[in-house]
Amino acid sequence: MTKHRRPRPARTVPASARRLPVVAVVGRPNVGKSTLFNRLARQKLAIVHDEPGVTRDRHYAETSAFGRAYTLVDTGGFDPESSDPMKEGINEHVKAAIAEADVIVFVTDATGALTTSDRAAVGLLRRADKPVFFCANKADSPKVDAEASEMYRLGVKGLFFVSALHGRGIGELEAEIVDALPVADAEPEDEAEDDARITRIAVCGRPNAGKSSLLNRLLGDDRMLVDDRPGTTRDAIDSLVERDGKTYVFIDTAGIRKKGKVTKAGDDIEGMSVFLAVKAMERAHVVVVLADAKEGVAEQDAKILGLANDRGRAMIVALNKCDLLKKDELVRAEAQARDKLTFAPFVKIVRISAKTGRGVPELLREIDACAEAYRKRVTTGELNRFFEQVIETRSPPTSGGKAPRLYYVTQAEARPPLFVVVASAPDAIHFSYRRYVVNQLRKRFGFEGVPIRVVYKEKRREKRGKG
Repeated sequence: MTKHRRPRPARTVPASARRLPVVAVVGRPNVGKSTLFNRLARQKLAIVHDEPGVTRDRHYAETSAFGRAYTLVDTGGFDPESSDPMKEGINEHVKAAIAEADVIVFVTDATGALTTSDRAAVGLLRRADKPVFFCANKADSPKVDAEASEMYRLGVKGLFFVSALHGRGIGELEAEIVDALPVADAEPEDEAEDDARITRIAVCGRPNAGKSSLLNRLLGDDRMLVDDRPGTTRDAIDSLVERDGKTYVFIDTAGIRKKGKVTKAGDDIEGMSVFLAVKAMERAHVVVVLADAKEGVAEQDAKILGLANDRGRAMIVALNKCDLLKKDELVRAEAQARDKLTFAPFVKIVRISAKTGRGVPELLREIDACAEAYRKRVTTGELNRFFEQVIETRSPPTSGGKAPRLYYVTQAEARPPLFVVVASAPDAIHFSYRRYVVNQLRKRFGFEGVPIRVVYKEKRREKRGKG
């Protein structure tokens, strides 16, 4: 067994930092970084494919081992000698990931010879004043271990032989990673407190709508790759943004294309990107559907909004690239958007330009309002005083020979808001009256941008006791 270098003593992170330690997975293209990322994350998050360069942006996931939680970062393939602008951008991302990481895991291919990219990366990492673990991946047997020992010639003192696909050597690697993690003074807040403090926003839309440009505008740096080619972002990426004392996590997602355009040639990668975008919605409180104002809101954008609506998420439509349109064109673009989104008239529409920053502060204000409505709870007393007025103004109509009566209402859940109405003959309450109740709830309590669920339950008859 290889004797591994013990990591340096754990460093202490101040409580004010309030973040999990970061472990970055780096290496050249197609050595199995994403497979290792998925193995360490214990779920299939990063896209794994034989095509080199599939992972392009930094990809974050929270995971844990031996009782210690940390943030895992997958990176694009490091290739310093490439002249491809996209790969140059990836190299900057890798350097940024190294800069923000507490621990670094370098991955190479145990079945092949070291490349100039491997040597350049090892040289860069040896200068990093951080714990670095060097892994020879795809080492499915001890025979491969002997062939992968070339790394020692570069001055690497400890080498892990692992198979991310089959799990070989992963436990030992995880133990060393955990030993090297900095010790936090305070444990992270629980999920409920975290949800109350942090707003998570999934930014969805068709390819090339400007999602990554918007995230870069909010972040104030070029963390997301921006390129004229559609589909630059393929994974769902989490980015922390702090503005005016408020904390947001923006999830940039791959562009969702029409199913017919996810062809076999353009592939299972795009199909998996759609899956990741839907999963991003499920992790979010607010979904921002970004559309190109010039192209207008398309049927596919409406379907994306429908997916968010089905999942009970707060929703906003942002018309991007408004700096390219005249005033009358903007009015027509917004009217066209409303025509497409008749099933969700409560959704806010904001005009923005990710390029110039126009409308971005307004978008953040709407995100705050939607997040507040998403979390809002109304007391039973307030609800029933309101309901008395609703019934007095318009009582449920008779249907099928039955005259429904509404007794009381209560809010059963928030995030999203769910109300329960106790009534007689709930099945006889017409859908138009149900819609009227939802609209009145929205109007009275300000649930703009949030789908409201109202469930009608029949009042239980009390059994008379024997005297």
